[in-house]
Amino acid sequence: MDKDDCITQQAKRPKYDCLLFDLDDTLYPLNSGLANAILQNIKDYMVEKLGVEPSKTDDLTNLLYNNYGTTIAGLRAIGYDFDYDEYYSFVHGRLPYENLKPDPVLRNLLLSLPYRKLIFTNADKIHAVKALKRLELEDCFEGITCFETLNRIHKSIASDDEDDIDSQIFDIIDHFAQPDPSAVLPKTPILCKPSQHAIELTLEIANLNPQRTLFFDDSVRNIQAGKRVGLHTVLVGRSQRVKGSDYAIESIHNLREAVPELWETDIKSEVVCSRTGKLAVETSVIA
Repeated sequence: MDKDDCITQQAKRPKYDCLLFDLDDTLYPLNSGLANAILQNIKDYMVEKLGVEPSKTDDLTNLLYNNYGTTIAGLRAIGYDFDYDEYYSFVHGRLPYENLKPDPVLRNLLLSLPYRKLIFTNADKIHAVKALKRLELEDCFEGITCFETLNRIHKSIASDDEDDIDSQIFDIIDHFAQPDPSAVLPKTPILCKPSQHAIELTLEIANLNPQRTLFFDDSVRNIQAGKRVGLHTVLVGRSQRVKGSDYAIESIHNLREAVPELWETDIKSEVVCSRTGKLAVETSVIA
């Protein structure tokens, strides 16, 4: 083939197709106070709506979160029956959203990135939309995968037999108080992070290739679950990487310094022969 018969064409190709972001304590800092307020509201819901003894709420929330990823998933697993909408209305309905301020620095950072950008949160959609609006980031994302995306709305089934309800509750506190717990923990009907199935379903819904998706989350468990399904991962809120994280950043604002490759582009060179029309492809990387 004569070189004079060939024309070299270059096309820019991003390193990733999509950036997948957790919301709470990832896009805004932990010191906003929302996390503490959410935890207190969950404990109040347990006492006021589910009849849990106040003295047990600390242990119960810790055990459910540690074993099921979210308290709502754990409560349903151990036998509590309640309306999901009512739960989230109670837990998120009286949060100090005024603590979340517009974040123009993050907004400009997100808008400068030429990728699909999606939210993936265990929270309900009302909370996600409120938080994003307070941060003035709602138009930075293509969509939101949230609790309702992965779970059917559950309406509580009332029963006149309170003793029957109580007998169906699995005592997870007593379970872990045993020197050698033998019983298998009950499964939850709720799908949420860090379940690998929840992550895989989210990728399927959004039509994402995990190998070309960068996942941001403040939870080590979620990050490690994401890595197991093939995602590239960024642990937010820590300066040191852990197993399963490709990057670690103290704040989402440090994104450009910590993950400079997001602003790099693969260059695909296509050498087109004018006689045969055949292509020869070469790839290089520039910043």
